[in-house]
Amino acid sequence: MPSKKAYLSPERENIEEEFFKTFVVPDKTRMEEHTIVVDGDIIVGNHSEIKYGIISNSSILGERVQLSGDLISRADVRIDIWSQMGGNVKTDSNAYIGEFVTIDGKLVVKGDLDIGNDVRINGGFEARGWIVVRNPIPVMVYLFLYISELLRLGKDEEVEKALEDLFDDEDLESIGANSMIIPNGSRISMDAIRVPSKAVIGNDCRLVGNIRATSLEMADRTTLYGSIRTIQDVVLGKNDIIHGNIISRGTVYIAEDTHVLGEINAQAIKIHESARVDGVMRAPDGIVFEREEERIPGEKELLELNV
Repeated sequence: MPSKKAYLSPERENIEEEFFKTFVVPDKTRMEEHTIVVDGDIIVGNHSEIKYGIISNSSILGERVQLSGDLISRADVRIDIWSQMGGNVKTDSNAYIGEFVTIDGKLVVKGDLDIGNDVRINGGFEARGWIVVRNPIPVMVYLFLYISELLRLGKDEEVEKALEDLFDDEDLESIGANSMIIPNGSRISMDAIRVPSKAVIGNDCRLVGNIRATSLEMADRTTLYGSIRTIQDVVLGKNDIIHGNIISRGTVYIAEDTHVLGEINAQAIKIHESARVDGVMRAPDGIVFEREEERIPGEKELLELNV
């Protein structure tokens, strides 16, 4: 199979490398007691550790991924070499299991099964379609990250061309625009969500754990049961609820009607007057309160309070 680098310009490679590091949570993602539930697809980078199970449309897991619970997908499942699944793996479609993968539970495949050598399935397996014992094509998580981001940006023509060069129609079905992307080396548990670079979180999500990232952007109506710690900026949308503290070396932006139940410690804070912070706000460079003028729609007045 040709290398993906042959199809990417230097500009595309830079975009690709940037998005490989981004933790992306699509709209309506829910972290329940033992499971992460995603409406779309999920892509897990190499050497990541997920102390949950996963329910999604399709699932793509890189090399040496550790998953503690069940992996349940409606579409294709792809698991790369040396990964460890702590529960059952079930799919309503096809499964591609790389060499040296360990599945502690049962493997249930309603479609075809491509399976590599030295795969250990402790709970047995069931496949209704063809079973082929060979080493499937590597997952190539990086390429999927890049394509998913192009889809999010609406660059359909570029995505279609790249996919036609590299994949057949069956492979295309496993890629969706509404994907959760977990970068290489991430650690996700009930206590913490640790990612190597920035985090981008969508609307109407429910997340559990203290987020540790380079920077964070959160859309609207999302609830986080945990704190936020970043090196760079934190941007919160409207009607978010944060059950914890926010600590940042950059600027914290808080939009309308968002509620922070803890404290905020940052270099600077810009907060809408309708937002609520239960704890103390500390910012060496000052706190700016933003107020919308009701008499003149669209006009904003900034009131600065130096503390």
